[in-house]
Amino acid sequence: MFFISNTIIGQDTNRVKIDGVAAVIGDFVVLESDIDKQFAQLKVSGVSTKDITRCQIFGKLLEDKLYQHHAVQDSIVVNNAEIQSYVDQQIDMFAQQIGSMDKLIEYYNKSSEQELRTEMFELNKNSELAKKMQESIIQDIEVTPEEVRQFFKLIPKADRPIFGTELRVSQIVIIPKTTEEEKEKVVDRLRQFKADVVENGASFVTKAVLYSDDLPSRRNGGKYTINRKRSPMVKEFNEVAFSLEEGEISEPFETEFGYHIILLEKIRGQEYDVRHILLRPKVNSKEIKEAKEKIENIRERIVSGDLTFSDAARDASDEKETKYDGGLLINPETQDYSFELTKMDPELYSQISNLKEGEISIVYQDEDRVNPIKFKILSVSNRYDEHVADFSKDYLKIQKLALQNKQLKEIEKWQDDKINETFIKISMEHRACNFYSNWLKK
Repeated sequence: MFFISNTIIGQDTNRVKIDGVAAVIGDFVVLESDIDKQFAQLKVSGVSTKDITRCQIFGKLLEDKLYQHHAVQDSIVVNNAEIQSYVDQQIDMFAQQIGSMDKLIEYYNKSSEQELRTEMFELNKNSELAKKMQESIIQDIEVTPEEVRQFFKLIPKADRPIFGTELRVSQIVIIPKTTEEEKEKVVDRLRQFKADVVENGASFVTKAVLYSDDLPSRRNGGKYTINRKRSPMVKEFNEVAFSLEEGEISEPFETEFGYHIILLEKIRGQEYDVRHILLRPKVNSKEIKEAKEKIENIRERIVSGDLTFSDAARDASDEKETKYDGGLLINPETQDYSFELTKMDPELYSQISNLKEGEISIVYQDEDRVNPIKFKILSVSNRYDEHVADFSKDYLKIQKLALQNKQLKEIEKWQDDKINETFIKISMEHRACNFYSNWLKK
């Protein structure tokens, strides 16, 4: 049922029933269609909804709206530019998965691409508000060594967690170099683009759509909105963008992604609407062959004992993030060097799962968002087989579990308190749901 009040939300008088509203949480409304949207979002993301009920989705939406309401009350702000950039990438990815932008618009039952983008922006903005509110609740929570010890002690031996096989992974990466001639070709082409726009009135947007190597922004003419205080772009890009006048096009400049030109369209306070064209210099077959031969030679020297893997990484690897640590990869989840075998990236798992400790992999060809082709070899060390949690050996993992448990209790307490003090109205159709939290205030 739909409830619209003739008075301030929070007063349960003069309400008119209109089909569509599932709940009111403070200043926020949960529509029946919001539940459908969440199902659609999960499906297009590839998540199975077979075992997910409408009550579960509805309960999650209630939590999100509670967070969002109090985020606004606490003056928590989000970065609109970052959200817009994420939405652009998200929609492009969904469109590729489903087949085309037209199919995606039809799937979401929207009349236009802009309508879809607007809705996705609001969904992501609200999600970010909820996330930041939750983060603010637990940001100052810590656990002492004694709390960790007590947490572990209270876990029955039969119920103690089992940690999977862990190991360290090292890699050496060789990237084919582009020639100065290829770099000059790209710079000259960007200068020609600029001249055509400035002197002949050509469309910068059209050139971005047709020629830019930045796939996420190419569809919308190379457009990004960035903020002077917190921009997601790399330093070189920001420095050029923030130095331009409205309507001005930069000279070609280099970042780790390639070479760019930027058009500054509009300045709105701290926010800058920019468009850019990215071109990456081509790598020819000669440089590719030389890079592969170089890493094959490095591998032979390591296998023969002439060179250690860590020394080879420090001396020769082109990957700055790992070379100074002897090639050691950092686990993005834990921010340390250990990887649990069954939880690592599937592609990395396939490349190292059968390696014995100290063994060197074959040469793999790979790519990333910067380099269309690179070569690498990998090695594993410090393998620690699957085992029941041990307090001394697994202290950091147990500490993390203890912290998560304490944070969860704090969030539950916050929810209980805020549910009691916040106006909440659940429609009759949803009162039969078996909620975990006391949304019905019984």
